[in-house]
Amino acid sequence: MSGENQKFATRCIHAGQSPDPTTGAIMTPIYQTSTYVQTSPGEFIENYDYSRSANPTRTALEANVASLEGGRHGIAFASGVASLAACIHLLKSGDHVLLCDDVYGGTFRMFNNVFAQLGIEFSRVDMTDLDATRAAMTDKTKLVWLETPTNPTLKIVDIEAVAQIAHDGGALCVADNTFASPYLQNPLALGADIVSHSCTKYLGGHSDLVGGILVTADADLADKLHYVQNAVGAVPAPMDCFLLLRSTKTLHVRMERHCENAERIAEWLTGRKGINKVIYPGLDNHPQHKIATRQMRGFGGMITMTLDGGLPASRRFLESLQVFSLAESLGGVESLVEHPAIMTHASVDADKRAALGIDDGLVRLSCGIEDADDLIADIEQALDAANAV
Repeated sequence: MSGENQKFATRCIHAGQSPDPTTGAIMTPIYQTSTYVQTSPGEFIENYDYSRSANPTRTALEANVASLEGGRHGIAFASGVASLAACIHLLKSGDHVLLCDDVYGGTFRMFNNVFAQLGIEFSRVDMTDLDATRAAMTDKTKLVWLETPTNPTLKIVDIEAVAQIAHDGGALCVADNTFASPYLQNPLALGADIVSHSCTKYLGGHSDLVGGILVTADADLADKLHYVQNAVGAVPAPMDCFLLLRSTKTLHVRMERHCENAERIAEWLTGRKGINKVIYPGLDNHPQHKIATRQMRGFGGMITMTLDGGLPASRRFLESLQVFSLAESLGGVESLVEHPAIMTHASVDADKRAALGIDDGLVRLSCGIEDADDLIADIEQALDAANAV
């Protein structure tokens, strides 16, 4: 059976990898080398001449994740924002990027504080409103960047519809698939040109590495992105690639547990004292629940909720948790919690945060793979502490 015809779980474990031909090692070796011997000037084995340009451990990782996303080309980077930067390097001064309004704070910071000064224009729009998205396109728009689910308010963007709007306007569509992972959602199959991941999150899954990757089915785009990867040099180390290959082998089973836990916790949270709102794509009252049901195979491990009592209540809640750890990031096997307005989205202007509903009572939960009963008990005692005053 060819790799293309294999099921997702099989590709998680085998895609892009073969036993080492020298020793038979089942795991792809860590090729901890900076350079490669040439048989004659300019003649080398395959495409390996210098590890910034290519490394066998990285090659295996890129092929593995490309397979999981249903693409043909993977391009790995040292971080998720390095992947984003590579996409922007496809543009030139004067080009315009249409950005969904609710994105990771580091994504906004990159556009607002780094590339804007180089002449890359951008504007933001609520991409759950397709008419507004269409109206926001300009004759200079060359790239449409979306997240779904969004960070941190978990909006669900209709990838197929937004990709069509981008293409109608002559622009590329890039989908940040970090919150969903390839197990739950495949944007390329829905019309996106490039998929972006922060590998630090669900792909890595163990809170022990930082990385990013882009996947595309377009050979010309892949060539351009590989050129940027080599020219700019923000590539992952072989050890990080090895750790990611270890992690993708369990992606399917981890994501199933993340989803199971998050669904139970979201249902339990609904209607609890001291909670003003619970946002989870799997709940029937989520505004884009039907879209999520159509384009995702599960609803993910992320929950956002708003506590009554603003910052004092949310601070008491966050300080009282014992199983959930108060920390940046998400998608690890351990449960994490954070306060977006102070932590991950502090770089977003206060007025823009307020417009999105990112207020002082907003808390984001990354539900790990611990026992759900223990996670619920932990949230319950922390809510009691938050409501005690």
